[in-house]
Amino acid sequence: MAFWCQRDSYAREFTTTVVSCCPAELQTEGSNGKKEVLSGFQVVLEDTVLFPEGGGQPDDRGTINDISVLRVTRRGEQADHFTQTPLDPGSQVLVRVDWERRFDHMQQHSGQHLITAVADHLFKLKTTSWELGRFRSAIELDTPSMTAEQVAAIEQSVNEKIRDRLPVNVRELSLDDPEVEQVIKILGTEKGKKNRTNLIFLSGNRVLKWMERSHGTEKALTALLKCGAEDHVEAVKKLQNSTKILQKNNLNLLRDLAVHIAHSLRNSPDWGGVVILHRKEGDSEFMNIIANEIGSEETLLFLTVGDEKGGGLFLLAGPPASVETLGPRVAEVLEGKGAGKKGRFQGKATKMSRRMEAQALLQDYISTQSAKE
Repeated sequence: MAFWCQRDSYAREFTTTVVSCCPAELQTEGSNGKKEVLSGFQVVLEDTVLFPEGGGQPDDRGTINDISVLRVTRRGEQADHFTQTPLDPGSQVLVRVDWERRFDHMQQHSGQHLITAVADHLFKLKTTSWELGRFRSAIELDTPSMTAEQVAAIEQSVNEKIRDRLPVNVRELSLDDPEVEQVIKILGTEKGKKNRTNLIFLSGNRVLKWMERSHGTEKALTALLKCGAEDHVEAVKKLQNSTKILQKNNLNLLRDLAVHIAHSLRNSPDWGGVVILHRKEGDSEFMNIIANEIGSEETLLFLTVGDEKGGGLFLLAGPPASVETLGPRVAEVLEGKGAGKKGRFQGKATKMSRRMEAQALLQDYISTQSAKE
């Protein structure tokens, strides 16, 4: 059975009669990504303007007497409309389609058929399946790879056929009709399953939205980089090179500083027991350089970097047995996580403000060990 939506795909509303309405459940995906089960009703109509999924095209959304339809599925020769409000069998109802969603699906589906036909005609590439995605669509072609020249030739050919106004149904639209402005943009290819290739494309209004986003990005980059669009790539390359040089210089300075700090701590009159150092700037490598330079297994070395009022990194080094015992306890105090081996325990902390508590824990441990000796 062909539904009204298939006999007239441009119909946006339709009056029909309710045939049946039965309790039902619908499994959906919630905002948190978890499966949810909705209670409601499966409504069957004499005919419908809402398309049930099929042929790779998702189902429509819309309303029945202003009641939202959350899913439309085909069951034999009838379509089931899931609603959360019952409708009386025998009553006349007005069915409206979410036209923006429907027209988008029509454009992508028509684009798929056109690309499939052109790919077959030009290069004998057969379509094995396709997917209409939320933001972009993919056609799986029976080939392990495609050249950039093949992709460009297919895109040029499909857009020429659109400009030539080749009809896709029984109606032929006028040249200035906006419905023929179904430009197709092929974004490229991706490796598919079983030695096949996915051809990624946009069609119709999705191309316009993609161009709007791209133009907005281009304007923002022009303002940030202080150059025209044609120079964006070179400007970014120069910035990347400058950043790499600065990062390298900064790393060398940080290493030199770490070595200097290590020697200062090693030669300090306060050396022994627990040696503590905190810096706002630094990273794991910075702390490990200090620990390597000091290289003592007789003293507990407690190093931290990060914001005093936020999170950061910590490292505990010293006698292996002591570090193995104290490391997890320090991580717990700092409300963080870590791991360690061979006399070194390091990790991330969420509460750097509790450093003094961790320090007290270490000093109490050293005092206890000294008393035992």
